[in-house]
Amino acid sequence: MAAIIAHDGIGAPLSRVEGLLKVTGKARYAAEYPTTGLLHGVVVNAAIARGRITRIDDSAARAVAGVVDVLTHENRLEIASADKKFQDDVAPPGSPLRPLCDAQIHYNGQPVALVVAETFEAARYAASLVELGYEQDAHNTRFEVALAEKFVPRKKRSGYYPPKNRGDARSAFETAPVTIAGDYHKGAEHHNPMEMHASTVFFEGDGRLTVHDKTQGPQNVQAYLAGAFDLKADDVRVLNPFVGGAFGSGLRPQYNVYLAAMAALKLKRSVRVVLTRQQMFTHTHRPECLNSISLGAERDGALTAILTDATTLTSRFENYMETVVNWGMMNYACENAEGASYIAPVDTYTPGDMRAPGAATGMTQFEMAMDELSYAVGIDPLDLRVKNYSNIDAMNGTEFTSKALREAYAQGAQAFGWDRRSPQPRSMREGQELIGWGMATGMWDAMFSKCAARATLKTDGTLEVASAMSDIGTGTYTVMTQVAADTLGLPASAIRAKLGDSTLPLSPVEGGSWGAASVGAAVQLACHGVAARLAKAAAKMDGDPLEGAKLDDLLFENGTMRRRDGKGEAVPFTAAMEAAALDRIEVEKTAQPGPLDMVSLMRKSRNTHSAVFCEVRVDEELGVVRVTRVVSAIAAGRIINPKTARSQILGGIVMGIGAALHEESFLDHRLGRFMNHNYAEYHVPAHADIHDIEVIFVHEPDPEVTPLGVKGLGEIGIVGTAAAVANAIYHATGARVRSLPVTIDKLLVD
Repeated sequence: MAAIIAHDGIGAPLSRVEGLLKVTGKARYAAEYPTTGLLHGVVVNAAIARGRITRIDDSAARAVAGVVDVLTHENRLEIASADKKFQDDVAPPGSPLRPLCDAQIHYNGQPVALVVAETFEAARYAASLVELGYEQDAHNTRFEVALAEKFVPRKKRSGYYPPKNRGDARSAFETAPVTIAGDYHKGAEHHNPMEMHASTVFFEGDGRLTVHDKTQGPQNVQAYLAGAFDLKADDVRVLNPFVGGAFGSGLRPQYNVYLAAMAALKLKRSVRVVLTRQQMFTHTHRPECLNSISLGAERDGALTAILTDATTLTSRFENYMETVVNWGMMNYACENAEGASYIAPVDTYTPGDMRAPGAATGMTQFEMAMDELSYAVGIDPLDLRVKNYSNIDAMNGTEFTSKALREAYAQGAQAFGWDRRSPQPRSMREGQELIGWGMATGMWDAMFSKCAARATLKTDGTLEVASAMSDIGTGTYTVMTQVAADTLGLPASAIRAKLGDSTLPLSPVEGGSWGAASVGAAVQLACHGVAARLAKAAAKMDGDPLEGAKLDDLLFENGTMRRRDGKGEAVPFTAAMEAAALDRIEVEKTAQPGPLDMVSLMRKSRNTHSAVFCEVRVDEELGVVRVTRVVSAIAAGRIINPKTARSQILGGIVMGIGAALHEESFLDHRLGRFMNHNYAEYHVPAHADIHDIEVIFVHEPDPEVTPLGVKGLGEIGIVGTAAAVANAIYHATGARVRSLPVTIDKLLVD
């Protein structure tokens, strides 16, 4: 069905529809829901990295006024025994952590007790009084030691794609006229969203729970809790209408919701558990990675050999694996390419997806290697990439549904002024600052997942569109509103988007940049259904004002229907509903890849691309780096909302700058514990670190990639950004740093 584009529809720079609620403090988050008799739980974390609990003394804690209970493995509620009951939708293979299951300690920071009290202050104080004795086993958290145990898991996690080798890369590398080789390292990073993980669990009686949780998938948490505690799914309702950032940390249910639900069921009272900033470093994180990359080329820069071998860390109880080495093998034309991916076990919690998992590490490392090759060959870094441009997915040998990367290179370079770049390192300066210009390519998947939505039109002319999809700050409320406005020709003010509720129509967790494409397609289908019902209702009106027009012959605008050919009258939605005696029209539809889509998916590659250009200024004496300009040209299909889309890319770029210069989680290997677990010592970019950023959206129509032609923007902004910064630093200083983040100490080493 075709509809006229509403002013608030697809393509309009509509401000976030939930923005007023957020800036006025009316939007409630997981730890902000009140209820009578609410208890507060504070988690006690293990102080050793591996071993078992031999003694628990909670007498002092229980003596604190207001303490109701201290939950441990010795007095916990009955829980499921099978691993599959704890494996959520995005869990990697292995045995998921079951907090308070037994005396075994798997990592330092593992939750071992929950103190529950009438007030948060009493619970916090009492938690400090719980004494535990341990029998310690030898542990390891060192990457170099873990490498001796690296392996390829037999069972791969969902979404992981092994590399496909081609040609004879090793022989080609040995005979290449120009070669570079290096070990590229990326430190571990922790998700640090503004909102810490928190859960408020209302006990509704008879084993029924209403759960307010910081999550990216309420139905995922619902299924997890039902499985863990042997509950009926319908007895668990999970809500997350507002989420204060997540970046992947909320894809899996974290231990706060498990412990809050356990306490509520055991005590038959409502319970809230909020993790501290320090405790945010005791669960998921981006894994440390070492990637050995070797590139061979002709003297004109044409790639002849790609060798990339990456190892990332995982826990000992789950096999978490990311797609790290594929990106360069896919993006560049080269007849000989070989990649290998491994994981190595350490005694930490299982790593997890963090914005652009795999690509933000692997593509960044590969783009740093490409920059090295450009200097070895002696050609411009941008020219090297254009020289090796591939119109197809070079690893899989498949066409792209669309690839406007060449246009992104051209538009980004022009906006940045790349042609004014002096090629030699240390050749650009101003005063005591060395100036460097670097660039890199970004690449991410364009995915579409099964999703349902419900559209309900009322007699007052208002429309509600609903799905269990989450909005973690990416603009999902606004996307749903604009797609509905576009389809039915209604103003945004007449539309209410409802999401973040496990009782709403089926939705995947929000992640992977598939949210807008998936829920948008579902909303469009549901609104099409409403339009069809309206057309039938109009046929019952006196005189048939639409004169029997078919649905495709109608325009929907300003709450009315009319014929495209101008005949007949414009029919208000409300009048048609009144004629058909309808008090509402409600339609639920599911969008999912069909058989032809799946065939196309296997035959064609679906990806977003970017070209990132960066300027840095480095104090020649102190080594202090400032990122003063970034231009990112994005090829990501149809842009639903240029304002919120730009916001997504800005956020990704800032995170990329953080990965390049600031963010790294440090372990005390004696304790096996992440130690810089606060904003004072875990550095993220501050306002003073961010200067001029320009975002360009390249025209890239793609009717094949997803039903709306949308590719998603959550991840592509970060991919390649850190590499562009690192490459600019080399151009400024002549110091090649292969380990991120590039901190001052690495630049001052002779």
